[in-house]
Amino acid sequence: MSDAPITHEAFTRAFRDALGMFATGITVVATRAANGEPIGLTVNSFNSVSLDPPLIVWSLANTLPCREVFEACEYYSVNVLAADQMHLSQTFASRSDDKFAGLEIDEGLYGVPLLKNCCARFECRNIARHPGGDHVLFISEVVRFDREDREPLIYFSGAYRNLTPR
Repeated sequence: MSDAPITHEAFTRAFRDALGMFATGITVVATRAANGEPIGLTVNSFNSVSLDPPLIVWSLANTLPCREVFEACEYYSVNVLAADQMHLSQTFASRSDDKFAGLEIDEGLYGVPLLKNCCARFECRNIARHPGGDHVLFISEVVRFDREDREPLIYFSGAYRNLTPR
């Protein structure tokens, strides 16, 4: 690594590329707005925190318009996408106004939208929010979950990937 100073933009890009060396699963976090409209977005910043009590964490960029909806909601779902659900990842990462158009969904506790055919689905109670730089960190209690034995959708080094059997 060179000792020459680098610009903030170059540092940010290099930092992002280095973080991309950590493979992650892809989730869609979903809730309902106060008017009942389903709201969702693609998230790969999802992780377990605790088994007892069952807690998870995920983060959301401060600049996203749906941030206030997620900060205000009491319940939401985290849907872990399967390898054949890349189209859902792309749809929920888009700026589309109606990301749920044409989707058949299940309704979870308190009306949270649940996507079908996922690897796992977690129904969560929003218990804590913390500022984290340019993101908000959400810590959530898992109140119900289910899972299917499916291959997960993986993201690594800026691209979708598949698991390779050993």
